[in-house]
Amino acid sequence: MRVECAPVAPRPSPRTRKSSLTKDARVLFGLVLFLVSFGIVMIYSATSAQAIVSGGDQFGIVSRQVLYAGLGMALLWAFTHMETTALARLARPAMAVAVVLLIALHVAPPTIAPTIGGATRWIVLGGFQLQPSEVAKLALIMWIASMVARDPRITRSADGLKPIALVTALLAVLIVTEPDLGTASIVVAIAFAMVFVGGAPIKVLSAAAGVCVALAGLMIAVSPYQQSRIVSFLNPWKDQYGGAFQAAQAQIALGSGGVFGRGLGNGIEKYNYLPEAHTDMIGAIIGEELGLIGLAIVIMCFVAIGVLGLRIARTSTTAHQRILAVGATTMVCLQGAINIAQVIGAFPITGVPLPFVSYGGTNLLVSLMAIGILINISKQGAHATRRGARPGTQSGDRSGRNRGTRQTGPRDRRRIAS
Repeated sequence: MRVECAPVAPRPSPRTRKSSLTKDARVLFGLVLFLVSFGIVMIYSATSAQAIVSGGDQFGIVSRQVLYAGLGMALLWAFTHMETTALARLARPAMAVAVVLLIALHVAPPTIAPTIGGATRWIVLGGFQLQPSEVAKLALIMWIASMVARDPRITRSADGLKPIALVTALLAVLIVTEPDLGTASIVVAIAFAMVFVGGAPIKVLSAAAGVCVALAGLMIAVSPYQQSRIVSFLNPWKDQYGGAFQAAQAQIALGSGGVFGRGLGNGIEKYNYLPEAHTDMIGAIIGEELGLIGLAIVIMCFVAIGVLGLRIARTSTTAHQRILAVGATTMVCLQGAINIAQVIGAFPITGVPLPFVSYGGTNLLVSLMAIGILINISKQGAHATRRGARPGTQSGDRSGRNRGTRQTGPRDRRRIAS
């Protein structure tokens, strides 16, 4: 009797296995690499001339940013090759570290946790600054996703959402008291986005949003620091040489840049006119030197990152990966939107940096780790698709793709029997 064997599919070559990045992942990495490189150029432009005038090191600040970028790329690579189950296991230790660092800001001596510009947001050790609120954002994303990994139904009821609400509130309170209402708002927004995608009831989210808005209003009402930010936003020209000086100078920079800009390196605002020109206000320097066109290119890059991140979330195969991708995308793109909005005068000055572009080690490292997570999820989704798995096969999906297992009917049984 002749026996026919089913053909065996050829095994992928080592070269094929190594080249496992999807198209979305490659484009995402290219965008981020461009923004990091562009940021290094703009930081040098914003700091070198003033350093030369004052007799300092023109490469001092930019060399540190290059060091941060190298370390961040190494972390991106590590997170790209890490199993998402390992990320779930790291979630609790990461959250514990974030809480300890935030508490340290309030109890450490001024030599370790100095007050800069009226806010205590940094831990200074050995000449390097660490911003615990940046660590807290990534830790919260990993922790919420790990909770969903253990029980995808946790986000679907008010009782299940209580642990997430309590931890988010703890982080927000610790950050608000620095004070840093902008970052605290981002932390809350990240949590809202993640549980929304996880299937949280709209009524519960609406009630929680109302409470958050009321608390933010109360915070502004009792804090002169926050009140000055709001007044400066509403009418920056009323106090352009006082509390609204930064906002006014940012608008002057954008106005003088026009459509095409003064030219790279030819900006004037960086000469002690615009505070934080290389950090929070790097967007104003971009607008002054490269004009509306340069700023629009940066905005389009963040829009593209948002689209790719949400596409990666949509094609993920588990609720854990999907919610993790949404959290990482929300963190990066929301920060970018707030930073650009504060530069053009559409949002109060919050001190939120422009991801990948602004000077700052902690934000750059955390943002690159978030991109590593997105690339990781994209790779795993592609591998699952090649194995025949469908996206969104686990619960906790608001998109409605997961409709349960289809029961086999009599017609199907007859078809199988034939």
